[in-house]
Amino acid sequence: MRDLGVGFRYLLKGQRWVARHGKQYGFGLIPGLITLVLYAGALVSLVLWGDDLVDWFTPFADDWSSPWLGLFRGFLTALLFVLALLLAAVTFTAVTLLIGQPFYENLSEKVDRDVSPDGTAPESGLPLWRELWISGRDSLRIVVRAALWGVLLFALGLIPVAGQTVVPVIGFMVTGFFLTEELTAVAMQRRNVELRDRLRLLRSRKTLVWGFGTPLGVAFLVPFVAVFLMPGAVAGATLMARELLGEETLEENGEVENEDVSA
Repeated sequence: MRDLGVGFRYLLKGQRWVARHGKQYGFGLIPGLITLVLYAGALVSLVLWGDDLVDWFTPFADDWSSPWLGLFRGFLTALLFVLALLLAAVTFTAVTLLIGQPFYENLSEKVDRDVSPDGTAPESGLPLWRELWISGRDSLRIVVRAALWGVLLFALGLIPVAGQTVVPVIGFMVTGFFLTEELTAVAMQRRNVELRDRLRLLRSRKTLVWGFGTPLGVAFLVPFVAVFLMPGAVAGATLMARELLGEETLEENGEVENEDVSA
């Protein structure tokens, strides 16, 4: 359970880093604002036409008597919106990182140089178009995985009691895992760490990942919060990627820290 606290501290460290580097933070808001406008339009559309979608999806309930028809479809509409928010929290990061790829790469490199004992940052050596291709390809794979989890959780949400208590908690944990994968990918792709290896590293430290990503996923459900937390989330994920890969990190007090990756 110690890793939960460690993961959350990385999230806070990232926010503190961008607070000390205001110029980096300011530019980091632009991709998030663009993505927010796109997602806000999609969620508003779901609010306006979600009832019609649920009606189309449940024709077998057309002959149900009142109030069961209204309660059943109302519950499904609410559940659909909640799951859409969870999926938006996951894909928001992927889309924002893709839009802001050049900036977030630069931000992550500056974090690496700032905390590295020798003041250097790993570089992939790949041209920008190749980095964008790899990032987009891997993000699509993660979004597909997240969507499959969303379908499964939607189905489990129909189970009485557990669907309204246990399933939302699992949903936030799944969201936190995929959020962390997307964010740490910025630093790990510069180190040429493939998606399969990234997932293996994250699965080996699930509590660390949940400590970082789950609170972030919850925060991302609040309007506009995701925009303001994204630059710090990238910075914090870069710091956490260094620990996962066993790299030494220069702390704020000037001491070198190297966490035990097998903890």
